[in-house]
Amino acid sequence: MKPHHQRMAIGIDFGGTAVKAGLVDETGAILDRVQAATADIRARSAWLDFVGQCLRRFGVGRRRPVGIGVGVPGFVDFKRGYIYNLTNVPGWTRVPLAGMLRKRFGLSAFVDNDVNAFALGECAYGAGRRFSQVVFATLGTGVGGAVVIDGRLYRGAYSMAGEIGHISINRHGRRTPEGRGGLETYVGNMRIVAAATRALRAGRRSLLRDLVKNDLKRLTPKTMALAARRGDPLAREIFDAMADCLATAFASVTYLLQPEVIIVGGGVAQSGRVLFDPLRRHLRERLHPFFAERIRVIPAVLGADAGLIGCAALAFAAPADTRDGR
Repeated sequence: MKPHHQRMAIGIDFGGTAVKAGLVDETGAILDRVQAATADIRARSAWLDFVGQCLRRFGVGRRRPVGIGVGVPGFVDFKRGYIYNLTNVPGWTRVPLAGMLRKRFGLSAFVDNDVNAFALGECAYGAGRRFSQVVFATLGTGVGGAVVIDGRLYRGAYSMAGEIGHISINRHGRRTPEGRGGLETYVGNMRIVAAATRALRAGRRSLLRDLVKNDLKRLTPKTMALAARRGDPLAREIFDAMADCLATAFASVTYLLQPEVIIVGGGVAQSGRVLFDPLRRHLRERLHPFFAERIRVIPAVLGADAGLIGCAALAFAAPADTRDGR
């Protein structure tokens, strides 16, 4: 049994596929959790009803959490708790979500970009616990990022600092709404799978064909990591190219911010040494020896629970003078 005086917070990881809610204590332990398909509670009223059901299940009333933290994959004004746009969830544009939660449930509420929440969770309970200057990057469909300075999340002037995925690594690269030659135009789940598919269709021999039984639609980053660990040249080349791109951006970040550590999370980061060994090598090649000897690049450790724990960390980390909604 957890002691009754233990502080608790509600973490809500609001994704395009699922909404996960959890009751988390101040050690980072998840005491209870609930999940719903985003499609089933897409309407704002249904979403708030789901939160209410979670609070009742978690016993809010008998025990009062320090607040609710919500992480979303979109542009957010943290100070106002305002969602400008929520990726892949129609109807969630210009939503004052923190205010809606405070009004409905009478609890302090905090809303932030999900990668910021993941970074807070890793710094409080995971791979970043021993560090105070941290850069966090997450590799998934694209590349997200967050910056922690002196143990506190740095959000910048417009609450959107840390967008590592939009750092230009090629001044002649493809133009996107975010700029030209951005990192995530070269790196991410779809990018590395597409690179492998092109090579295989061009006749390149590879263990990948055997692993997916010649069905290239079954190619995934996990399959590619398996092939790379078994020594497949094509898979290793693709991971090396991805590591090279990441190192280019990470070198700029290192010179600008001088972090102690860069923590890399997300699905692709679970590839292990086939990613991290070339990433560390390419980064060393781009740095002065003083920095190359000191910077660490390590994987995130919270895994599938990073969202819930990180969102609860938003509430735990909020200054006391913001808990009344000011």
